[in-house]
Amino acid sequence: MPLIYFLPPLVTVLIWSGNMTINQLTVGTIAPSSIAFLRWLLALAVLTPFVLPAAWRQRQEIKRQWPKLAFLGLLGMGLWQGLAYVAAETTSATNMGILAAMVPLLTVLLSALVLREAPTRGGVLGGVLAFCGVLVLLGKGNPLSLLNLDVARGDALMVVAATCYALYGVMLKRWAMNLSPWVMLYSQVCFAVLFLLPPYLLGPMTPIDGQNIGLILYAGIPASVITTFLWMRAVRQIGANQASIFINLMPLFSALIAMALLGEQVATFHFLGGALILAGVIMAQTLTAPLVAGIAAKRPSEAKR
Repeated sequence: MPLIYFLPPLVTVLIWSGNMTINQLTVGTIAPSSIAFLRWLLALAVLTPFVLPAAWRQRQEIKRQWPKLAFLGLLGMGLWQGLAYVAAETTSATNMGILAAMVPLLTVLLSALVLREAPTRGGVLGGVLAFCGVLVLLGKGNPLSLLNLDVARGDALMVVAATCYALYGVMLKRWAMNLSPWVMLYSQVCFAVLFLLPPYLLGPMTPIDGQNIGLILYAGIPASVITTFLWMRAVRQIGANQASIFINLMPLFSALIAMALLGEQVATFHFLGGALILAGVIMAQTLTAPLVAGIAAKRPSEAKR
């Protein structure tokens, strides 16, 4: 496989990691509800000239599938990013990058629940290992402190946000629609803008100025449109499973960018918690044998009945 095939997922994860720093830079500069809405409004404006004609041709399928598209837009664009902007007010970019890296593992676990996929050994063992890493991270090196409910609000919100995005991926797989990838994305962005409009109008509505326009542009074009194009290209060239492995680099990239631009300090508990989560995610992606022997063999016989 040509090495250039690995460039799209690598650049995608690098841009996503940079967006964790952007989340931090928005604090005190632009309200979470404002940037959450304006970034997708900008993405919609950029996509419309190119995708609207195709969306119009596929309007009947969009009409049939609109409840599913609306739910996906709420999960993947509204809650995932909206919660991340709120989380940035009370947590660090380093923590956000580490917790966001849980998405592949959460996807494996939710697939077992929602899609009834047989749980794998890696999924279960990796889940336990990553959960320990999350406890270390949330407890800032002392998991017992969680007994006193001493958890940063931002860290808890990032766990919820990562769960929303993992569920988004699972439902995207479950709901196969007869729509082209760009039209499906465009439809979800339209619904996301509608969902994010009320919080934006309720305020505080931060005016666009020289301090925040760069943040909006980065979030709306590279982190929304360009990453979508690159990720779809990566999945087409190397496959979804191999592409998702690159998400494991998010904790490293996020920490390095945060250290360089925000002056964040990485503590021992970041390394320990991040290592446990990373090990759990890799375990879930590599140990794919069914947890209970014979599950895969029983299914064909059950299907014949």
